[in-house]
Formats: sequence, structure tokens, C-alpha cells
Amino acid sequence: MPHGPLSLPARLCLLAWDAARPTAIARPTATVRLSDLVRAGALTELAQRGLLTDEDGIATPVDLDAAAGDAVLDGLLELVRESCPHPWRTWVTLRARVTLDAVREQLVAEGWLRAEKKRVLGVFPSVEYALERVAVVDALREETRQVLLGPSPVAGVCERDAAVAALAAAADLLGQDPGAREQRVEELTERAGAVSPGLARIVREVRAAVSAAMAASASP
Repeated sequence: MPHGPLSLPARLCLLAWDAARPTAIARPTATVRLSDLVRAGALTELAQRGLLTDEDGIATPVDLDAAAGDAVLDGLLELVRESCPHPWRTWVTLRARVTLDAVREQLVAEGWLRAEKKRVLGVFPSVEYALERVAVVDALREETRQVLLGPSPVAGVCERDAAVAALAAAADLLGQDPGAREQRVEELTERAGAVSPGLARIVREVRAAVSAAMAASASP
């Protein structure tokens, strides 16, 4: 994919936009799920980079002085360092809005989104975000869909693209029934974790947390 500079959380945030309505995210209840999805992407990238590791199910910083060189990822890394130890699934939802807000600010600064200031009921200040590079995001969505659907062998998919597709499928961002592609998603999860031993289990944990959050938000 020609989107190397984009981090995993940034890619997932863009995939959640409805290209037909550039001011709207893809699902009516996606605000809650989007924060969890973006956080899951950030956790996955930190794990793929070797900055977070797993210790008995706990997300653990590897080095107190290491940095990702990305404001969003480094912000989350600092939050994990300064907080009580938590399992991966807890971190997918715990203060996840902080990471989502940071990603949107980053995407505005880089020209992917446009921030529009509004007032709710004419009094309360608010910000709406609109998609700027619609055609590029459409291409990103189609490429991610091809990773999910095949027919290219999973072994030929890079770890980052595999992680994006697996997490996007968990949130049903690509319009595909996750159950219909369960085997492919599991293979992509394993591929996303091929960077180091035990990483696939981390990806599986955060993917499951995204699916659980989506199911909870859909409940009456």
C-alpha cells in the first residue's frame, strides 16, 4: 500500500469515514467504537515496534526511555508508563478518547481531515471533522478490502497491512461479515504478529476487544 507514513491508528481512523458523506464516520454509533478501534491500532503498532510487550497478559513498556517518534504513539506510551498495569483489553477502552483526539489533530495537521468549529444549541463549542482526501481514502479502503478478501496469500501481506485489515474487520468497517472471512482474518492476525514471538496473541486480544465493544454499542 502507498500509505507508509500513516500510522496504524491513523489508517483505521480514516477507514472509518463514510466516503459518500465525508463529514460522517461510517457507522451511526461509531464514535464510541472508533475510539476503541483507534486505540487498538495504537497498541498494535507499539507492540509491533517492540515498545510494548506482554507480561502475563499485561501491556508493559519495554524501555522507559524509548520513543516511537510519533506524537500519538508516544502519548499512549507515556500514558501506559504512568498508569497502573492493565491487560491489553482494558487498554483498548481505557481513556481511549485521548488517543482518538490526538489522531484527529494529527490528521488535521497533515491535511487528511478538516476541522470545523460549531456551536451546539448555539452555545456549546464543538468541532466536526470532514474528510479532505476522499479519493486517497477510497483507495486505502479498497486496498484494505483486497487484503481481507484475497486472493493474494497472507504470507505475502506485510505485517502492518495485515494488522489494519484484521482490526478493520473486527469493527466491520469494510462492509464484510467478519464471520464469513473468519479463517482469513485469523491468518491475517497471525501475520500481523509475525514480527516477534507472542505478538499474534496481543493482536488477537485487541481485536477481540474491538469486537466486544462493537457488540456492546449495538445492544439496545
